[in-house]
Amino acid sequence: MRLLKNKTAKLSLVLFLSTLLTACGFHLRGEYNVPEGIKEISVTSFDPYGKITRLVKEQLRLSKIEIVKPQPDIPNLHITGESISDRTLSLYQNTRAAEKELTYVVTYRVTVPGLGSKDFSAQITRSYLDNPLSALAKSEERSLIEDEMRSFSAQQMMRQMARLKTEIEQYEAQQKTVKSDTPASSQP
Repeated sequence: MRLLKNKTAKLSLVLFLSTLLTACGFHLRGEYNVPEGIKEISVTSFDPYGKITRLVKEQLRLSKIEIVKPQPDIPNLHITGESISDRTLSLYQNTRAAEKELTYVVTYRVTVPGLGSKDFSAQITRSYLDNPLSALAKSEERSLIEDEMRSFSAQQMMRQMARLKTEIEQYEAQQKTVKSDTPASSQP
C-alpha cells in the first residue's frame, strides 16, 4: 500500500475516518452523555446509603455532573425502590433447583424544574447455577452477581437519562405547538 506511506495521506485518512465516525453518532462503549442542560443534580433515595445510591452517584460524577443538595430549581433524581427476585430455571433429579434466574429492578424518577417528572425503571436479569453441595460458595456467587447487576443498572440509568434530552425537547416542542394553536384572547 504505497498510498499509506505518505504522511499526509495517512493523516487525511485518519481525519476522514474520525469525522465519519463522529458524524454517524458513534460513541465508545460506556460513554453516555447526560443532557447538556444538566450540569448539577440532586440525588435522593429511599436508602441514601445503599449500594445502588452510591453507584448512581459514582456514575453521575463520571459524567461530570455535580451532585448538590435538593433545591426547587435543580433537577432531581429520586431512586424510589429496588427489588431482587429469583425463579427456578431447571431442577436436579431430586427436585432441587439446579439453575436460577435473578432479576434486579430499580425504579426512579427524574424531575426537571419547569418540565415535570418522568418515571423510569432499569431491569437486569442474570442466571446462575445453584449447587446445593457448596452453600458458602453459592451465597458468595449470588452476592457478586447482585453487585454486578446493581452496577449494570446504574449504567443503564445513565443511558436512560441520556434519552431524557430528546424527551425534554419533544415536550418543549409540544408546548410550543399548544401555545401557538391557542387563539390569543382579544380585548373588546
